[in-house]
Formats: sequence, structure tokens, C-alpha cells
Amino acid sequence: MNRDEQEDTTIYKVVLNHEEQYSIWPADRENPLGWFDGGKSGNKAECLAYIKEVWTDMRPLSLRKKMQEMAEMNKTQEMSEQN
Repeated sequence: MNRDEQEDTTIYKVVLNHEEQYSIWPADRENPLGWFDGGKSGNKAECLAYIKEVWTDMRPLSLRKKMQEMAEMNKTQEMSEQN
């Protein structure tokens, strides 16, 4: 642990945006515009460990949805070509 991390006594909270992207923010400050509470607070290491555990797909939500739509379209097209 480096010196800065040892001296950081800030309590953070996990925040996320509409694209389900995570970050940390000082718990005593109002969330940045467009970000909402992610359900975890603690020291920096605790919050980052939580994010590492829950943020398993780094793709923005809009991209995940688009890729799912494309996969479903391809599956439908393949089924129609078989008939």
C-alpha cells in the first residue's frame, strides 16, 4: 500500500450511471449529475473490491442491448433460412 492510500480516510460510495458503469465518489458529497447510489459505501479499497465483484461486463448497457438484439435477429434469420 502506498503512502497516499494509507492516509486516505475518506468514506466513499459506489455510484453508477444509466449505462451501468461504476465509479466511486466521496460519500459526503452529492452524486455527480447522472449518477446514482450503487448500494455500497466504505473505504476506497472496499468500494473498489465491490465494483470488481459486481461489474463483470464492462460494456455499456446500450451496447449489451444492441448486441443482444443483433444476436436474436441472427437467430431468427437462421431459423427462417432452415425452413
